[in-house]
Amino acid sequence: MANLAAHDKMQPAWYRDIPSSEIPELHERGVAVRVIAGASHGVDGAMRRDRTEPLYLDIHLDANATFEQPLPETHNAFVYVYRGAVRIIDRLVENQRMAILANPPAADGVVLRASDAPARALLIAGRPLREPIMQYGPFVMNTREQLMQAVQDYQSGRLAA
Repeated sequence: MANLAAHDKMQPAWYRDIPSSEIPELHERGVAVRVIAGASHGVDGAMRRDRTEPLYLDIHLDANATFEQPLPETHNAFVYVYRGAVRIIDRLVENQRMAILANPPAADGVVLRASDAPARALLIAGRPLREPIMQYGPFVMNTREQLMQAVQDYQSGRLAA
């Protein structure tokens, strides 16, 4: 599920399946990164969106490996650890935990470091839309009326791709 800017909503539905084999990867010493959206260290991801500039990285770290990712100060970002544990500055983020990253103007990005065991984490960031959000299941709209219309369109088959 992805939120769109208000003027991009209520458009004809579309869907794009991205097979795992088509997701670009970045390999550095002790680190493998699947670049699902955005770009990382010169590797363009499988998907890009100009308005929100999403970044979606699946990061695999060997024990004690470190990965640095620049982030624009305008973006909101979080890290979700789904295997092992990672350290961000002086904070340990354990398995099945999320860290919401602060975005102070002086920050250049984020540095993840695996503990004494391998770790895997998702780094997700994007430019906030700063618009109202109404959400129901997979539908994300700005108003209750738009949300009800989207559900009705789905139920009547008008959202078929």
